[in-house]
Amino acid sequence: MAGKFARSWGLMKASAAVLRSDKALLAFPLLSGLCSLVVAASFLVPVALAAIASDGRTLDRGHWSAATWLLMFAFYLVQYFVIVFFNTALAGCALRHLRGEPTRLSDGLALAGSRWASILGYALIAATVGLFLRALQERLGLVGRLVAGLLGLAWTVATFLVVPVLASQAVGPVDAVKRSVELLKRTWGENLIGTVGLGAAFGLMTFLAVLLGALLIGGAFALHSMPAVVAAVIVVVVALVLLSLVQASLQGIYAAALYRYAEAGEGGAGFEPALLQGAFRPKK
Repeated sequence: MAGKFARSWGLMKASAAVLRSDKALLAFPLLSGLCSLVVAASFLVPVALAAIASDGRTLDRGHWSAATWLLMFAFYLVQYFVIVFFNTALAGCALRHLRGEPTRLSDGLALAGSRWASILGYALIAATVGLFLRALQERLGLVGRLVAGLLGLAWTVATFLVVPVLASQAVGPVDAVKRSVELLKRTWGENLIGTVGLGAAFGLMTFLAVLLGALLIGGAFALHSMPAVVAAVIVVVVALVLLSLVQASLQGIYAAALYRYAEAGEGGAGFEPALLQGAFRPKK
């Protein structure tokens, strides 16, 4: 187990090296986040209007109408499409970088655009799973939340390599999920430990950033200066956004590297073959 953690840490450092050499990869999670905010706002307005018209009854989860569930499903579908679209663009550019090819923002967007049908199909599957887990949480209370959490974790791990599959192969969404599950059987330890390790590391950094941000904002309030307070808030928000962008970028590069080695048997720029070789179990 210690070897797996050490190897996963090595893979994450190699991913960070790729990001340092190609900082343009940060643009994809940034665009994804901006578009996701637009999508959320576009759905929030009609929901708020409906809640006002019904005196808040539409927000009573125990009495959600079919129209409310349909709206929720539409939100999941559009949101997943946006996220997977830009993640596919990121994975495509990361794979090009690992092959030693030049990468441009337009190349990633063009690749994702050419896969829009498969991305939409996968978003449909992911939205269905997401809505099912949400319904499970609402219907079964605490037990439902526990079960939904476990099922959600299993789904996340099983589909970890769907995005690089979509970025490199012209396959449908179902075949992409099947291929991800097939590769999962060979990369189980690295997928799980690497993903959890990355999330834990950035979770700790985010906690420290929030703590330092609270101290910074508190100090600004102590100065009784509104410009200082505004500046402190801006600094904290920018720091948290940058952390989020770096995490999303590293996650995409990490998945692309594992996928590339699984398919091509080579790591690419920054990834030593010996490091990646230990990430896969030999077929029996």
